[in-house]
Amino acid sequence: MLKKILIANRGEIALRLVRAAQEFGAESVAIYAEDDARSPHVNAADMAVALSGSGPAPYLDIAHLIQIAQHTGCDSVHPGYGFLSERADFARACTQAGLRFIGPTPEQLELFGDKAAARALAQQHQVALMPGSQSAVTLEQARAFLSEQLTLGHGMVIKAVGGGGGRGMRVVTTLDELDQSYARCVSEARAAFGVDGVYVERLMARARHVEIQVLGDGREVMSLGERECSLQRRFQKLVEMAPSPSLPSHLRDQITQSALRMARAVAYTGLGTFEFLVDEHSQDLPWVFIEANARLQVEHTVTEQVTGLDLVQLQMGVAQGRSLVELGLDPSRPVATQGYAIQWRINAERMREDGMALPSTGRLTCFELPAGPGMRVDTHGYAGAELSPHYDTLLAKLIVSSGSPRFADVCRRARRALAECRIEGVITNLPLLQAIAAHEAFDAQTVHTRFVEQILPDLLVASKVFSEKAQARFAQTLGAAIPASQAVVDAVNLAPGQWLACAPMTSRLVQLRVSQGDVVAQGAELAVLEAMKMEHVLLAEQTGRVVRVQAQAGQTFSEGQWLMVLEPCEHSGVQGLEQQAQDLDVVRPDLKRVIDRQAFTLDENRQAAVDKRHAQGGRTARENIAQLCDEGSFIEYGALAIAAQTRRRSLEDLIANTPADGMVTGIGTVNAEQFGRERSRCMVMAYDYTVLAGTQGNRNHQKTDRMLSLAHQLRLPVVLFAEGGGGRPGDVDKNVVAGLNNHTFSQYAALSGKVPVVGIVHGRCFAGNAALLGCSDVIIATERSNIGMSGPAMIEGGGLGTYLPEQIGPSPVQNANGVIDVLVKDEVEAVAVARKYLGYFQGPVSEWQCADQRLLRHVVPENRLRVYNVREVLELVADTHSVLELRRGYGAGMVTALARIEGRPVGIIANNPHHLGGAIDVDAADKCARFMQLCEAHGLPIVSLTDTPGFMVGPDIEAQAQVRHVCRMFVVAAHLSVPFLAVVLRKGYGLGAQAMTAGGFDAPVFTVSWPTGEFGPMGLEGAVRLGYRKELEAVPEGPERQRLFDELVARQYKNGEAINMAQDLEIDAVIDPLDTRAWLVRGLDSAYRKERSAGTRFIDTW
Repeated sequence: MLKKILIANRGEIALRLVRAAQEFGAESVAIYAEDDARSPHVNAADMAVALSGSGPAPYLDIAHLIQIAQHTGCDSVHPGYGFLSERADFARACTQAGLRFIGPTPEQLELFGDKAAARALAQQHQVALMPGSQSAVTLEQARAFLSEQLTLGHGMVIKAVGGGGGRGMRVVTTLDELDQSYARCVSEARAAFGVDGVYVERLMARARHVEIQVLGDGREVMSLGERECSLQRRFQKLVEMAPSPSLPSHLRDQITQSALRMARAVAYTGLGTFEFLVDEHSQDLPWVFIEANARLQVEHTVTEQVTGLDLVQLQMGVAQGRSLVELGLDPSRPVATQGYAIQWRINAERMREDGMALPSTGRLTCFELPAGPGMRVDTHGYAGAELSPHYDTLLAKLIVSSGSPRFADVCRRARRALAECRIEGVITNLPLLQAIAAHEAFDAQTVHTRFVEQILPDLLVASKVFSEKAQARFAQTLGAAIPASQAVVDAVNLAPGQWLACAPMTSRLVQLRVSQGDVVAQGAELAVLEAMKMEHVLLAEQTGRVVRVQAQAGQTFSEGQWLMVLEPCEHSGVQGLEQQAQDLDVVRPDLKRVIDRQAFTLDENRQAAVDKRHAQGGRTARENIAQLCDEGSFIEYGALAIAAQTRRRSLEDLIANTPADGMVTGIGTVNAEQFGRERSRCMVMAYDYTVLAGTQGNRNHQKTDRMLSLAHQLRLPVVLFAEGGGGRPGDVDKNVVAGLNNHTFSQYAALSGKVPVVGIVHGRCFAGNAALLGCSDVIIATERSNIGMSGPAMIEGGGLGTYLPEQIGPSPVQNANGVIDVLVKDEVEAVAVARKYLGYFQGPVSEWQCADQRLLRHVVPENRLRVYNVREVLELVADTHSVLELRRGYGAGMVTALARIEGRPVGIIANNPHHLGGAIDVDAADKCARFMQLCEAHGLPIVSLTDTPGFMVGPDIEAQAQVRHVCRMFVVAAHLSVPFLAVVLRKGYGLGAQAMTAGGFDAPVFTVSWPTGEFGPMGLEGAVRLGYRKELEAVPEGPERQRLFDELVARQYKNGEAINMAQDLEIDAVIDPLDTRAWLVRGLDSAYRKERSAGTRFIDTW
């Protein structure tokens, strides 16, 4: 049983929860901030606990709320909506404290709180989504998407990748609007949510907003009907109704079933709302899923009115462990509804002509709302209440319902109810709601989500008429027609020339800077006002004398309400404000504190640590970043972090000796001069070995998780400097047993296949640092590096022997076994290689050179038995100095390299005749398959330079699982979407040649051969021995049989010449070697990337 519930909210929803708890048979404990002390929910609850401070912050203090719940004997917590209601960490903290969280599970909150994850779930269950980008887009990508949509007759919506509430969101219907709208969205997203990323979706121009209310008990899920929420202002709901009066039944069924599929897939628990956009007139996309809200909704009331169910008590019943059946529900069929219900959100706000709502606060001098049949009011307002400027503007929810099956009946009742409302002392949106209710489109329900925005000027005109009518009516019947603030203004008799100093916005007086009789200069400070936690100075419009003051500190004023009366005067003693020349180089104390604090993080102020690092032959993290990122482009995140060791070390010690908690992180550009800033953005994370040996501490992990989250949102390549010793056991500020519940490694691994991921290591890289390094696309390591999944201490602790760090995974070992992709001399070369590597994925270059292509005619010897250097072919075919070979020390039979051809980046695979004559063994196959995955993930065309007698065979090679390893080449190639071009240099035999040509000679864009090409279904000597066994056995063993064998082999070689292959159309052409680049360029010109098949792409770590 739930016996005592902490109500972790305020306002009308807190009062609603208190009442539901009482009816459920449970006690309630309310909480309240200082500015909510007189809120009705405080007295209604069985117990109330004061919070320290005003505004939202006290309601968001998870640790304090848990403490209150425990100290007051609560067994459960109800979060309401808003505040902490969708915070997975709050739900998890409740569970860990032994409290029942009345809502979904933490995992469900995390899933549906992540827009991308929720969309992915929808996609998995065949739920329609709006066409758009899956992640953040550049301006160029947005322009391309908009151009495509315009050709289809659609516009586009730009949205911030994080947050909500309509911020960072713009509708774009022409290309001319795009640049400004994109910039505004990026700016708003940065200001509101701390990220620059925006994504784009098709605009459903006349979309209606329909949501499905579901309830689950962790085993079964059912629908409680739909709600129509299309009447919105700036993407925030104004009017909601249930059920939708105009949704066709077939669409209702489709949407409901889609919501239930998603909810059932996660065994949903509690109340949840699945939201959709609907355009029933669209032929191809009549509805799409947009998001799910894993909580009680503001508009739950209309569902309650038409179903007769108490949704809050159902939440409590599920939290208690009762099934839907035990709650009196039948999950096998829809809940019955009767009539219609409409909720009108009465907000303390004034609507400007541009659609912006300005909050209004002050004292409610009159607060009368309608009653009678079909009327319900959920509110925390009352006459005499002071409205705080710190919270949402929602003042009351007026819910009007009718059991009639005719929507027109409830509309008439709603208009009557709105007209009976009388609220004075603050400005509200009541006139606007009346204008909406009176519009002909409301009864006809020909509305959509942009309806209010499109006819706002007409609505504002109508609102003024309704406001004047209400004032006149109440003046006649009740004798008080105007708000208290206006009445005060009218009572002031101003002498000629006098003027009023008025509040420019709804605000609270913090300080009065003048007194009656004071003479003030133009521009002098009259008062300091506070609104939305910001102070605003009220200045004198002109020189004058203060005649009268009607203001006291702490008093709240509405917009336009007067504080004092002034009159003009001439006074020789009054000096105007002097416009003193401002010294732009002056550093204020607040800035100096920051500069002084940041100084501890800089290399120039850590000379001893830097000198020690240089003496060991290494560079600092900041030196490496300075070389990697373009000058002046790097912005650092989390520089002021310190190790979480304040329980064992002084703050001064930690600031001085653990700067940035041993990890420098941020965003910069790499190669921007070549590719432009947007294409060159890069995430950089560098463990600092001079700080606690580069180990992974608590805040260090927090920084990593933050940066990886941004990398996912903004689709940024990542460069990781991974030197360090793994986990750090000395961070004692946070009580941790094992510390295995972090997302660092999975988040880093999840970048694979999405963006280029580069790992760089110099020196020791063990344990957790090595685990991150190993998830990278490429590993660039210096000759002095050691890489291992544990360091000496762990090995010795496991009883496996005592070793020096230099004995664990030295670079010669890791280079030969394939762990290292590029082995370099030092960190300078490592960073240079990283810049070059990233460049292949940043785009083509316009300036390039190449060698004399006639040299290609002489690379492959005419003597078919003589080997040659295939790397020379790569260097000649590719642009000069453009080749970057990967994993050179491993898989000697295969060469894999990134390169450019006429400036365009490509991947090249080539057989190496110096190793096993070019035969493909286990290591060569693995190396080739992974390289093809890399090219596929990042969109690079693949060029194959084929010269192989086939797969390596024999008992020894089969003992190495050759069958599985070499067949990886077929599987990977079969799923390629990038262009594949094949050039046979010499041998093209058997299955190995097919594997080198994406599965067969007819799979590539083209398969051509040099004149030296020779072909066969298998090695020709073996083919003769098999195919001509009888003929050979018929000849006596000895010289005569050998002579016959040689003749048959020569005949096979002659038959397998390249010209014969082209003659029979088994290859596309035999070309002059000097034309190889020309063929490749034309092939790249004519090829395109095929549509990717659905599914997640990643690059094998091996």
